[in-house]
Amino acid sequence: MQPDLIGLEISKGELRRLTGFDPDDVFRPSMMKDREKRIGFFINEMLVALALTPIIVGLIYAFLILPIIGSSIKLGILLLILVPIAVTIGRVLWRRITFPKALTILLDEVDKYHTVVQAIDINDQLATSGNSQSSINDREKVITALQLIRENLVLALKSERILRDNKKLLANNQELFVNNLANLQALQVSSQASEYSQLLNQSLQIAFDVQAEIKKLQQN
Repeated sequence: MQPDLIGLEISKGELRRLTGFDPDDVFRPSMMKDREKRIGFFINEMLVALALTPIIVGLIYAFLILPIIGSSIKLGILLLILVPIAVTIGRVLWRRITFPKALTILLDEVDKYHTVVQAIDINDQLATSGNSQSSINDREKVITALQLIRENLVLALKSERILRDNKKLLANNQELFVNNLANLQALQVSSQASEYSQLLNQSLQIAFDVQAEIKKLQQN
């Protein structure tokens, strides 16, 4: 990956600092659409549920079943089956309640942003092997667009957390969003059919989506 692309990435550590949450802990419906993320999510939930099951079952069995019913192997087995399911459902519901919708939407936009960065990286590799004829100037314009979008994403995540924590501030940030969008719309690539033209259009859509979410936050 080229150095300028590495600088564009928003790491998990930075996302954790900006949002106050581990991004992997935030449940997002969009995760279920991605097969790899969906499998990873369920594996993680199964491991957590299995780790908690012996503790929960032991407490229920020792403090409820034994004093009231007495020793029962059948109830013990039933608990070992039901508790992991209950833990998984409870964790999903807790995540949906705990994490604001605005945060999940912005993290989805971060994922889309990273997808564009990865697409440029792939195009760079094709160019190195001689399989791409895209203009270097076009690439620079898309990189400039992504730099502006990165600023918008970081600012949006900061604003969401500020509003979540103290329910104020944002008006001063709106000007930067407007200026960045104006600069993004001014960018044009030499060939509207080029790979970079498509990537720039994707980048613009991300910028519009982020601004729309910030307006919703401001109205609320």
